[in-house]
Amino acid sequence: MDSKKRQPNKWLALITIPFQMGLVIFGFSYLGSWLDETNSNVEETNFKIFTLIGVFIAIYQVISQVNQINKNK
Repeated sequence: MDSKKRQPNKWLALITIPFQMGLVIFGFSYLGSWLDETNSNVEETNFKIFTLIGVFIAIYQVISQVNQINKNK
């Protein structure tokens, strides 16, 4: 057996990133869409704002995960 600590598979972390991004962006866009329907907002302002917030959060998560993977190198 190796005396080194087992490192998590880097490829597994990289493969899950698109799914995490998609889930976050979809969740925020769904919330914005629901708010627009609830408040009868014709211009869909909430949808646009919440989708952008979701994109920024997803990008932040990706950057932090990649930095964490590189730090463990």
